[in-house]
Amino acid sequence: MRSRLTLAFVLAALLGASLPAVAAAAASTDAPVRIKDLGRLSGWRENALVGYGLVTGLAGTGDSARSKATRQSIANMLSRFDVAIPSDDVNTRNVAAVMVTAQLPAFARTGDTIDVTVTSVGDARSLVGGTLLLAPMKGANGHVYALAQGSVSVGGYRYDANGTLTQKNHPTVGTVSAGATVEATAPDTAGPQRSVTFVLAQPDYTTAARIADAINQQLGQSIAEVRDAGGVDVAVPEKFAGQVPRFLATLESVSVQPDRRAKVVVNERTGTVVSGGDVRISRVAVSHGELRVSVVTENSVSQPTLVRQTGPGVRTQEVANSRISVDENAGSVFLPPTNNTVADLVQALARLHTPARDVISILEAVKAAGALHADLIVQ
Repeated sequence: MRSRLTLAFVLAALLGASLPAVAAAAASTDAPVRIKDLGRLSGWRENALVGYGLVTGLAGTGDSARSKATRQSIANMLSRFDVAIPSDDVNTRNVAAVMVTAQLPAFARTGDTIDVTVTSVGDARSLVGGTLLLAPMKGANGHVYALAQGSVSVGGYRYDANGTLTQKNHPTVGTVSAGATVEATAPDTAGPQRSVTFVLAQPDYTTAARIADAINQQLGQSIAEVRDAGGVDVAVPEKFAGQVPRFLATLESVSVQPDRRAKVVVNERTGTVVSGGDVRISRVAVSHGELRVSVVTENSVSQPTLVRQTGPGVRTQEVANSRISVDENAGSVFLPPTNNTVADLVQALARLHTPARDVISILEAVKAAGALHADLIVQ
């Protein structure tokens, strides 16, 4: 019997010197970024729309007769065309009741088209080949903002016959490309005429202060003020009092160098480690080794010799001889006290051919020891 006990992660291995390329990358500075790429103006957002409808034209894969809502919906639809029929007499195998969802952009205009998603709410087996009938889509306030209709595109299938089933993806969910037409626009969200608020995608006081300073410096006026870590208030100058959109275009082009919060993201499934080149590691002793315990058993037979006649209690005896050997290969290296980054650590581990899962365990141990000065995110 051979067992292997792995002792890894008392803290991880590694280097005597940083690679020049990595050190140069850590020392480099980021290029300025337009503030329009760092966030949005307050009030600019998409609005969720939802509706209920019917998908027809299915080849026997629609809702079963147990779906009373589908039967009632078909009867109600036919009544609008002067066809009166009891809901109990409706056959639903070619029809499926669905929910329709979409996102209304902030500046959508009447007549614009948007994509919609169709999902089954009954017991339909597939929406392949179906067509969504006209379905009003409402916002949270109950007002109708779009009308959806069109052929449903499904990225999958389901076929069954005689107890044999073949299925790919989710055939009860589909999309209608440009399937909804905007009938009403959302309320104007451009902000007040006297001031606007810029909202950061990643709140940070340092970045907010830099944005306010850059606006004041590049526009030549003290019009920006930090509200909090997530917002900067900007007053509209008098010369742009009647031209707020033009002022916003000028505001979006202002460049600033954002500050970044140190983060290390590791994906346990793929073994990917992503971090900023300047994420630092304090001095830490790293030990990465293995303890191998080998147990070898040899079976032998003890047979009496030079005995011509044996008594009733004399017999052959099996004997098990075991040998135990311990092989411990461990090493400890001290990282230099300065100029060490996560990139240096990961590259050093790669040179030692350390498995990806061990790299993740090492980073977690370094973080637990307080030597990794960044947020560790394991996906």
